[in-house]
Amino acid sequence: MTLEFLNPSRSFDEARNAIRFVGHDGMSEVPFFVEVKALTRLAMSSAGLCSMELSEEFYLSTFDSARGSIEDVAHEAYAHRRQTYYMLTAADFR
Repeated sequence: MTLEFLNPSRSFDEARNAIRFVGHDGMSEVPFFVEVKALTRLAMSSAGLCSMELSEEFYLSTFDSARGSIEDVAHEAYAHRRQTYYMLTAADFR
């Protein structure tokens, strides 16, 4: 099967300090998280977002703006290793 991102919803997970989103491989739900450090790094490359206060709104907005590249990194992580969930860090975004 192939990993797909059918549901565009995402949420801020305060306990993990990350944005949570979900992929699907057939009938299996695959949870992903993107650390806020990674999102801050992504935002620094986008002039409009780096001036916002670091907040839940900032991280969700950054996630939305970079969703395509985040999903690309998620596909790569999923292809290389199978886990219960995936935590994407700044190191994953080269």
